[in-house]
Amino acid sequence: MNKFWTEFYPEGVAKELPPLNQSLNDFFDDTLTKFAKNKFMTNMSVSYTYAEVDQMSKNIAAWIQTLGLAQGSTVGIMMPNVNQYLPIVIGALRAGMVLTLINPLYTSRELKHQLIDADAKIIFILEPFAHGLDSIIDKTPVETVVVSAIGDMLGTAKGALINLAAKHLKKAVPNYDLSSCSKCQEVSFKAVLKQGKKLKYTRCDSKPDDLALIQYTGGTTGTAKGILITHHNVVYGTKQYDEWFKPLNYDANKDGQLTSVIALPLYHIFAFIISLLGFRTGQHFLLVTNPRDIDAFVKLLKKEPFHLLPAVNTLFQALLNHPEFKSVDFSNLKLSLAGGMAATPEMARKWLDTTGVPIHEGWGMSETLGVGTANPLTNKEFTGTIGMPVPGVDIKIFDDEENVLGVGEEGEIGIKGMNVIKGYHNLDNSKFFTKDGYLKTGDVGAIDDKGYVKLFDRKKDMLIVSGFNVYPNEIEGVVEMHPKVRECSVVGVEDELQGQSVKLFVVSDHSSLTKKELFEFCKKNLAAYKCPRHIEFIDELPKSTVGKILRHKLRAKSNR
Repeated sequence: MNKFWTEFYPEGVAKELPPLNQSLNDFFDDTLTKFAKNKFMTNMSVSYTYAEVDQMSKNIAAWIQTLGLAQGSTVGIMMPNVNQYLPIVIGALRAGMVLTLINPLYTSRELKHQLIDADAKIIFILEPFAHGLDSIIDKTPVETVVVSAIGDMLGTAKGALINLAAKHLKKAVPNYDLSSCSKCQEVSFKAVLKQGKKLKYTRCDSKPDDLALIQYTGGTTGTAKGILITHHNVVYGTKQYDEWFKPLNYDANKDGQLTSVIALPLYHIFAFIISLLGFRTGQHFLLVTNPRDIDAFVKLLKKEPFHLLPAVNTLFQALLNHPEFKSVDFSNLKLSLAGGMAATPEMARKWLDTTGVPIHEGWGMSETLGVGTANPLTNKEFTGTIGMPVPGVDIKIFDDEENVLGVGEEGEIGIKGMNVIKGYHNLDNSKFFTKDGYLKTGDVGAIDDKGYVKLFDRKKDMLIVSGFNVYPNEIEGVVEMHPKVRECSVVGVEDELQGQSVKLFVVSDHSSLTKKELFEFCKKNLAAYKCPRHIEFIDELPKSTVGKILRHKLRAKSNR
């Protein structure tokens, strides 16, 4: 299958991209200098410029270099979206280190696994999460712990107030004690910044093929796997998205600086790559520390003009459900980008009605730097597909024997490109790639004659009911059209007659909604074999910190 979809690309989008002979250090040198006067980021109403972040990251890099670690040693970052995050990312890479980005809500067991697997020597951690480290740190390779208080980059007066409130009013900083680790030193982030100012930074000569990150998959379908991401993977991935977004026709010199809302956590690859993409055009990043606080999130959107809003379906839905969201000024909004999970047609319809801006859905994986397919920005309506492969990506559809399937045929999506990782950390990689070098994604889909890819579901989540393939996403999309349904999720349960049957979990704000009403609604809109045989009302769906519904927890709940 040749890349026939490039014939249908929007005008001005390149059909192919050459390799980019650039490391992330080259990338940072170029962009941070070019946009030195631009506002770089804002969190809790405190902002920094590109020039300030440039110097701060060099100070952090200089301090790391005094630790005497070998180039390519691993640095962990365990923080939500705060002003500290991106300067640490840039500084660690400038020091020649490899990053591993850690979910701050991880349990001690999960944290221990990642630190050991990635062989992390340093961890930068936000103070409220340090208590999860103290019981396991002596069992990990960590030698240096840099602890940052929440207000460390919020100015002297405001930062002190925020730290005081977090500790004593909100009780958000549990006690911790890292003294059990005899080999470890504990340093404050403020001390790192202070000492770094007095040190000389020596530029590290990183190569494009050098390792940049050991990123861990979300673990929603099994044990988290470390993936090996090079400098070139990241630089190339940002260029692919930059090329695809050209039809925005936005001129920063004429129209002003773009502001991108970064509400998804930066340790997640989708938010990480979107933020680094923003470096290319000198964007301003509006960092949201706790997107689950929808009241505060909506208040922020009402206060700050914004142009780009990437999110997942559940976050878009949560915003739409907020009574004040309709009063937000959407006049500056240029792009609403959905990723991380399938967007539902009903949510997309409501979003367009409310904001006047369509949802543009795309698809990618941690293993592809969040880059894979996307809908053309020239499309003004929700297509229900994940779009077409972006420049530099090749996609094929495979059957279980790795035979390539034709247009319209349903099978596992395979992907190849310079944004795609070369392998997994500490694992046998042969089973994850086809003999032709395509990454086996585990996603079931089909590609049409114009290159649009329809994503049906995760291969693992697909149900087989009486011999028929049933995709939870389809059922969920139908059920969410019911006016009394806020959210829902579908899993399979064992069934003696059918092999599997459909179980539906529903969140509703209407006490009048009954199972009978839902059964009847499904019968009207779904083939009989797709209709739920079991319905359970639930107060809240279990979700990951990036908003993905954790179907494995619902399956476990069903099997108890």
